[in-house]
Amino acid sequence: MTDPISTPAAPQPAAPLTEAEDRQWASFAHLGGIIGFLPSLIIWLVFKDRGRFTNTEGKEALNFQITMVAAYIVGSILSVIVIGFLITLAAAIVSIIFSIIGFTKAKDGIAYRYPFAIRLIK
Repeated sequence: MTDPISTPAAPQPAAPLTEAEDRQWASFAHLGGIIGFLPSLIIWLVFKDRGRFTNTEGKEALNFQITMVAAYIVGSILSVIVIGFLITLAAAIVSIIFSIIGFTKAKDGIAYRYPFAIRLIK
């Protein structure tokens, strides 16, 4: 007797986000910047195809966090002299402040563009 070969079902594309969910995940992408670039990266990768606003804001938040990582690296390298500590401290404070501003804007459905960021992800 032969068993019919069963083929696994094709994965279904994820449902698009509602407007409220889109704003929620976009705001979380900004807020995640307080602890580093990984939350922004994960949110953008998971939800970029499901919500237009999340895609835009996730990229913006991720680009800013990549810029902050570069500032942390420069600060670490220059930590041999006192200015490295100051650069690292300033980058941490700026990251927290702008992440919170981005969160509040995105929560209200307003696109937020950071005043400075290396835009590597288009």
